[in-house]
Order: sequence, then structure tokens, then C-alpha cells
Amino acid sequence: MPKSTTICNSILALIYNATPGANIADNAALAPITHIHMALATDSYGPASTLATNEAAYTNYARQIVPRSTAGWEEPSGGATHNQEGVEYPQCGAAGATIKSAATGKASGAGDIFHYGDLNSQILVSNQIQPRFPPGAITITET
Repeated sequence: MPKSTTICNSILALIYNATPGANIADNAALAPITHIHMALATDSYGPASTLATNEAAYTNYARQIVPRSTAGWEEPSGGATHNQEGVEYPQCGAAGATIKSAATGKASGAGDIFHYGDLNSQILVSNQIQPRFPPGAITITET
């Protein structure tokens, strides 16, 4: 069965804004995460993927972090949230890559994925190219 928009908003608010879902879920873990990690990939992510699956490896690439708060992500509405700040990856050095997909998740290393999806247009990263997503360009939906 599908979820209501209210519950979708609550799930997104818990994950991306650290906002408790009244009488359902809270952010009271001993050491809750404070940032959402953003990874880029050269192929599509899938249900069994981690952030490291097909992760980009162009020269100077590094995952980016976005605050897990309303400073980093809009308060969810209509079952979706967007990035409040621009997300800028390091400029490519010598070896490039073609970026096809992106994911959000926690931790470094393999890292569990929260949401993933293919980009609307692939990004061809080569020397001196810097992948960027302006504010509002990243849409996370919960259905």
C-alpha cells in the first residue's frame, strides 16, 4: 500500500532534517548523524547498492556532505525535499569520468543509501570540470 503524503513528509523530515515524527519515530539515538553524505556514480544504483557501488573515482573526487537540518534540506512538502545549499564537488584533475547517478546516505566507506536515482543528464567530468548542483536542484521524494 502507498503511504500518505503526511507520512512521506514525516519520513523525509526525520531522515534529512532530524525532525521527530510525533508518536512514531525520534532522533534520540546516542549519536545521531549530523550530515547527509552525497555520492556520485558512473552507473545506476540499485536496491542492494551502497554509496561505494559504482562510485565515481575521477581525480580529486570526494563525497560531499550536507547538514542534516533545515539549513541543508528544505522542510518536506508534497512528499519531497530539496537541497537548500549548493552542492559542489571537487574540480577534476587529470582522469575524468561520466557521472550517471547520485545517492544520499550515511557514513564514509560503503555507507547505507537513503535515496538514489539517475541524473536527468549525465555529467561528463574531465580536467577542470567541477560537478555542481545549485540550491533546489536535488529532489528527494518519498512515495
